[in-house]
Amino acid sequence: MKYISEIVNRAVAGGRAKLAVAAAQEASVLEAVRDAYDAGIVEPVLVGEPAAIAAAAREARDGAGVDISGFEIVPAADGYGAAATAVQLVKTGRADILMKGLIDTSILLKAVLNKETGINSGCLASHVAVMEVPTYHKLLVVTDAAINIAPDLAGFIDIIKSATKVAKALGTDMPKVAMLAAVEKVNADKMPCTVTAAILTQMNRRGQIKDCIIDGPLALDNAISSESARIKHLDSEVAGDADILVTPDIEAGNILYKCLLDLAQAKGAGIVMGAAKPIVLTSRADTADTKLASIALASLVGRPSC
Repeated sequence: MKYISEIVNRAVAGGRAKLAVAAAQEASVLEAVRDAYDAGIVEPVLVGEPAAIAAAAREARDGAGVDISGFEIVPAADGYGAAATAVQLVKTGRADILMKGLIDTSILLKAVLNKETGINSGCLASHVAVMEVPTYHKLLVVTDAAINIAPDLAGFIDIIKSATKVAKALGTDMPKVAMLAAVEKVNADKMPCTVTAAILTQMNRRGQIKDCIIDGPLALDNAISSESARIKHLDSEVAGDADILVTPDIEAGNILYKCLLDLAQAKGAGIVMGAAKPIVLTSRADTADTKLASIALASLVGRPSC
């Protein structure tokens, strides 16, 4: 795939997925949910305080409101109750994907990762973004821009597995994973992330990390520019043609993600992976297109069992 619109179109073609929204009393969330419903992507279940949800619906679209009269509403008294109820809907199969409403991410993830009542899959939760960048020849997967501050080796393995699953849902059978750093050479003393990248590359070559091709460390230009890779004489299947960019820490990931959106005129979609089903975490600052694309991406990824 090359365009975010292809994600939306494929989600529409797949039919409506059930979407459970935890603490749905947030105007921008209801706008996104209504857009996804109108597009034919989801059938929403709104979890939260009914009067507050109705008030938020009236406030949506700068006071023009959104119609939620046809949506199922499941009452919950507070954020903790809404998170637990929405997660339970997913756990019992009444919903296919989960979305964050007016609730702290930590509260929602606590319910998701609860060993007894949650939808924990045993993997590390991580943020996975899909970006349509005008200067690149295909969609880029970027991870992790929002959750993991400084992953260890085991964390990176889970992050790569989650990003690989997303790439496969986009139609890439053997995604190429670039482990990003400032340089393409190992510098054990001053840049520990280059060592981690080299270890992950070797683990992949020995079959310990499957279903993808990993190379690193790679500087960003080497990962996305075949000309840069040629000039630096890099013999790599990944260099210049990466499907997935794995950043060394949350600072690098967040900066790259926001630079692509705000400076490079990229279009994006983002979800949280690692649980049994994907989670939509939109921001009020996100555009309507980004919110719709994020729901579509979650629907697409959430169709096969995790």
